[in-house]
Amino acid sequence: MSGGRGLGPLAGVKVLDLTSVLMGPYATQIFADLGADVIKIEGPAGDTTRHLPPGPEAGRGAMFVNLNRGKKCLALDLKQPAARDVVLRMSEQADVFVHSMRAAAIKRLGLHYEALKARNLRLVYANLYGFGAKGRYADYPAYDDIVQAASGLTDLQASLNGGTPAYLATVVADKVAGLTGAYAIIAALFAREKNGAGQEIEVPMFETLVSFMYAEHLGGSLYDPPLGPPAYPRVVAKERHPYRTRDGYLALMIYTDRHWRAFFDAIGNPAWSTDPRGGGAHDRGDGPRPRSGRVDRRADPPHWCRAWPPVRHPQGSHLGRMDGVISANRSARYAGHEPDRFAERPTSSGSGFLGRARHRRRPFAFSRNPDRFLCNPWGYRRACADAWRGQCGGARRIWFRRQ
Repeated sequence: MSGGRGLGPLAGVKVLDLTSVLMGPYATQIFADLGADVIKIEGPAGDTTRHLPPGPEAGRGAMFVNLNRGKKCLALDLKQPAARDVVLRMSEQADVFVHSMRAAAIKRLGLHYEALKARNLRLVYANLYGFGAKGRYADYPAYDDIVQAASGLTDLQASLNGGTPAYLATVVADKVAGLTGAYAIIAALFAREKNGAGQEIEVPMFETLVSFMYAEHLGGSLYDPPLGPPAYPRVVAKERHPYRTRDGYLALMIYTDRHWRAFFDAIGNPAWSTDPRGGGAHDRGDGPRPRSGRVDRRADPPHWCRAWPPVRHPQGSHLGRMDGVISANRSARYAGHEPDRFAERPTSSGSGFLGRARHRRRPFAFSRNPDRFLCNPWGYRRACADAWRGQCGGARRIWFRRQ
């Protein structure tokens, strides 16, 4: 792990990334943001997300660029023995190997853990699967929608959607599994610093999302015999939704008894805090009480938000739109946070520029490792362009210094 020239806390860590689409690239993106040297291995056609619109030119789909900036890319047909040998040789110098293929597929390629361990005992090898390798669905393909449904998440959403099961408007299974994979790999790297040995990691998307859901929704099923259904009543209560006001919607979160008293004081109805229907925190476990309906249309969102700052509790917020959130982020209106930054968009030939691309600032900060602006957010650089066109002569010197 030594010898890195980057500024991030993971500078010097070398990552071989054989993942695609979202779960794996999101995990390895975290490593790139933390300063690791990430080499993304793609097939001749490239990652599927390269070709998803929108994008300024072929192979520059927005999702691909967003999830793979700061990495170096190499195109290899892993069905060819020579290409597999390139990966095997690269693994000898790598700290981390990550893939998102099914267990049978990676073994057919001869790139399973035992094959790489024989060449590098210090290698941390991460399998990011859809379903656990030893489970009944091990060989099934997994996508976010399927895992949301299988985990019970869509059923829980039904209580907030008029009884109809619904997906979350984000690929939560992919991203939770990616985050879990990232911290599991970092933990294995830390363990290696103490014992000198690498190890194999398995992070299945389905089992990971179920564990994620258990945090609050295991509920009364935690006990044997069960003390209640497997759900957190507050977040599945039908009253839990943004409330309509005169000309917009308002998000309310009034959690403790003290919050409720302060809220009723702020809206000019302190006597409501003694209403027996409000009860205590234990009695309100099923969510906001219907009394909220008596206040939600009396004024517009700015009126209520102006009334609450003196209360000094995060009780309410004007409902945000994604385009508004992006605009606010770009203009640094969020106190204490730097805005997103932009980089020039080079053409695939490296001969010119197409404009600019947004660079997401990382959502965390280190006192000794400041955020680093990667000058190339496009997923591959001129030094790797020959490899992308099928000429892999640069593979022997792939660990090169960032620009």
